[in-house]
Parts: sequence; C-alpha cells; structure tokens
Amino acid sequence: MNKDTFEEKWEQMKDDVQTKWEKLTTEDLDAVKGNAKVLGDKLQEKYGMTKEAAEKAIEDLKEKFKK
Repeated sequence: MNKDTFEEKWEQMKDDVQTKWEKLTTEDLDAVKGNAKVLGDKLQEKYGMTKEAAEKAIEDLKEKFKK
C-alpha cells in the first residue's frame, strides 16, 4: 500500500487503530490524518515501541486493509 492509498483508507482504518491501540486519543488520530510516519511516531510515544516495531505494526495494518 503506497502513501496515497494509506491516506485514502485512513478513515476506514481509524476505528481499527483506536481499538487496537487504545492509548491513542481522538486528537492523536486526527493529527495522523493518514500519515504513516505520524502514526509511527504516536505509537513510539504512547507505547514505547521502537521505530522498527512501529513500522512493523503499521505494515501489518496496511496488509489488513490492502484489499
């Protein structure tokens, strides 16, 4: 999934993201606006993930919504 597709599907993914990562607030999700890098930064900040772990989590999310 490329950057544009991630941004396009963000509204569909947002509920899943909030369910999976409950520490992310509505404000956090609004700040992401479909930007995978910002989501990664938020995961690192709120969950103490490494950059690599956050990137893997985002890739897994992308895979789920690839269809």
